[in-house]
Amino acid sequence: MTMPSVELVFDITLSLLLLILAGIALHVRHLYTGVVMFIAFGLLLAITWARLGAPDLALAEAAIGAGLTGVLLLAALARIGPESTPRPAPGHELTAGLLGALVLILLIRAVLPLEHGPQFLPGLVETHLDASGVSHPVTAVLLNFRAWDTLLELVVLLLAVLGVRQLRPAGYKQAQAWTLLRAWSRILAPLSVIIGGYLLWRGSHAPGGAFQAGALLAAGIVLLRLAGLLPLLRWDHWPVRALVLMGVAVFLCLAAASAWLGSGWLTYPAQWSGKLILLVEVAATLSIAASLSLLVIGEREELGNEH
Repeated sequence: MTMPSVELVFDITLSLLLLILAGIALHVRHLYTGVVMFIAFGLLLAITWARLGAPDLALAEAAIGAGLTGVLLLAALARIGPESTPRPAPGHELTAGLLGALVLILLIRAVLPLEHGPQFLPGLVETHLDASGVSHPVTAVLLNFRAWDTLLELVVLLLAVLGVRQLRPAGYKQAQAWTLLRAWSRILAPLSVIIGGYLLWRGSHAPGGAFQAGALLAAGIVLLRLAGLLPLLRWDHWPVRALVLMGVAVFLCLAAASAWLGSGWLTYPAQWSGKLILLVEVAATLSIAASLSLLVIGEREELGNEH
C-alpha cells in the first residue's frame, strides 16, 4: 500500500480547513469571531488559488477578499456593535444550506463536462492571441475579447463607492498609530507601488494586471492612512473624483471611438490594440486603487460633519 504524497495530504488538509472556516464564519455565535474567520478563510483561499496555479487570483483574493474586505467588515462591526444584529433563525439557516447545496450541484454539473473531450475556447483564444495586442491569454480575454466584462466590473466598483457615500456614516476620530506601524509603513508603502507597477507591466505577458496592481496600491494607501502619514481622502477633492471615474471614462471613450471608426464597440484596431490595452490597464489601476481606498478609509469625517 503506497503512502499518499505530501502534495495530496496538503491539498486535502487545505480543502478541509476551507470548509471548516466557512462553516464557522457562517454559524459562530459572535459576529467578531465570524469576521475573523472570514478573513482567515480568505487567506486560505488565496493559498488555494496559488496551489491551482493562478497567482493573479491569489493576490487579488489576499488583497481584496481577505484584506480590504476584512477591514470593511471590522469597521462595520465597530459601528453596529458585535451583538446588535441577531443571528438568523434556524429555519433560515436550513434554507440557506439547501440553496448552497443546489448551487454546488449546478456547479458540479457545469464543471464535470470539462473533463471529457477537448475544449474549443482555449484553442480559439490561442488562434487570435497574436491580434489581441498582448501575449497572455487571460489579459487578452479580459481586455480585448471580453472587454465588456471588465468594463462592467469597474462600473460595479464605481456604484459601490457611490452607494457607500449615500450611507453617510458617522464621523470618527482615528486612534493614534503605533510607532511600529508608522515605521513599517514607510517601507511597505513604497514597496506596494513598485510591486504594483511590476504587476501592471507583467499583465501583458504573464499573470498580473490592473486589479492586482490596483489592490496593492490601495493597500499601500490604507497603510499610510492608518499610520497617520496620509491626509484624509475626500470625495469633494477633484483629483480623487477624477481617479475614481478614470477607468470607466477611458473604457467608454474607447468603446465610443471604436464604434465611430467602424470596428465595433470595444473592437480595437490590430495595430493599436497593445497600446490601447496598456492605456486601459493604467487607467483601471488608478481607478481601482482610488475606489478601494475610498471604500476603506475615505471621507468619513467629511460625511460626519454634514449632520
